[in-house]
Amino acid sequence: MLPKIYVPLPIPEPALELMRQYGDVEVFPWTHRDASLDELASAARRSHYLFCMHHTPIQASLFGPGSKLVGIGTSGYRADLHDAEAIKASGVRILEAKRPEPPADPDGYTMEGYGLNPRATGQLMVALLLNLAYRVTESDHYLRGVGFFQEMTMQFMGQGTTGKTVGLYGFGKVAKQAARVLTNMDMTVLYNKRTRLAPEEEAKWGVQWAEPDELFTQSDYVCLLVNFEDANYELVGEKQFKMMKPTAYFINVARGRIVDESALIRALQDGTIAGAGLEVFRSEPPLVHDAYVPAEFRKMDNVVLTPHNGGATYASRGAQTLHIARAIVEDIKANWKG
Repeated sequence: MLPKIYVPLPIPEPALELMRQYGDVEVFPWTHRDASLDELASAARRSHYLFCMHHTPIQASLFGPGSKLVGIGTSGYRADLHDAEAIKASGVRILEAKRPEPPADPDGYTMEGYGLNPRATGQLMVALLLNLAYRVTESDHYLRGVGFFQEMTMQFMGQGTTGKTVGLYGFGKVAKQAARVLTNMDMTVLYNKRTRLAPEEEAKWGVQWAEPDELFTQSDYVCLLVNFEDANYELVGEKQFKMMKPTAYFINVARGRIVDESALIRALQDGTIAGAGLEVFRSEPPLVHDAYVPAEFRKMDNVVLTPHNGGATYASRGAQTLHIARAIVEDIKANWKG
C-alpha cells in the first residue's frame, strides 16, 4: 500500500509528480482560500504525510484521535505557527527541507532555489512601484468599464520614476534585489537599516544612506522591507505618514504587523499620501488562519493589492516545494513499510 500524502494547497507540478511516484497524493483544490483547521485535522485522519508550506499551522489538532500522520514535510520550524510540545508528544517526524548550498556570491542565487524568493519578492516590489507610478490598475479598470479613451489623458497622469526618489526602509536580501532594478531606472535610491553599509557596499548597490525621518520626507516612494520582530510592531504609523509628501506612495512587502493599518487607511482616505501598494496585511497568518483584506483597501482606486504573492513564480515556488517533496520522499523510502 502506498502512503497517503495530503497537500493543503495547489503547488507546481514537479513536486507533485515526484511525490506521486511514492505515494497517493491528495491536493486541496481551491486557490481562493487555505484549507481550514478542521479540514487539516480531517486530512490528518486519512493521510500519512502532510505537506506544509511556510504558513501552514502545525497544531495539536493534527494529532487528535484517529490521526494517521507519521511525517510532516516543511520548509522549517516556525515558533509562531508550530506547536513544539504537541509535535514532540505526537512522535510524528518533522521532515525539514534541505536547502541548497549558497552560491559564492552571498547576494546571488541559484536556479535550484537559493535566493530565488528574495529576488522574486524584490521584483514584485518594483512591479507595485511601477504600477503606482504609471497608474496601471486604475487605467485598466477605467478602460474595462468605459471602453474608450483619450490618448495621454490627464485623468490618469502618473508621476513616473525618472528623477524620482525611492526609500528602502530596511536593506536585506529583498531590498538588495530591488535595488538592482531601481538603480537602473534613473531613480535616487535611499536606504536605512540598523547598521550602515560600508562605502564600497553602498557603491555596489548604488544606494545612499538616509536617517528614517529623512527617508520618509524625501522619498516619492517609501518601501517597507524590515523583518518583523516585537520591536518593529507598528513601526510605521500616523507620524511617518504625515512626514511623507502628499504625492508619495507607500509600499509594503514586509509584514502587515509592522504598519498601523488604521493609520494607513486614514492617510489614504484623507489624502495625506497619494496611494499604496500592499502585498501583506494584518489579517493573515500567524495572527489569523483565514486571511482577508480590509474592505477599505478594496474600495480605494489608489491602492494596488497582491495576496502575499512575492514568491509566486514557477522558479521560486517550484524550487521551494520540490525541496519539501524530496524530504517526504526520502522518509517514505527509508521508513514506509506499507
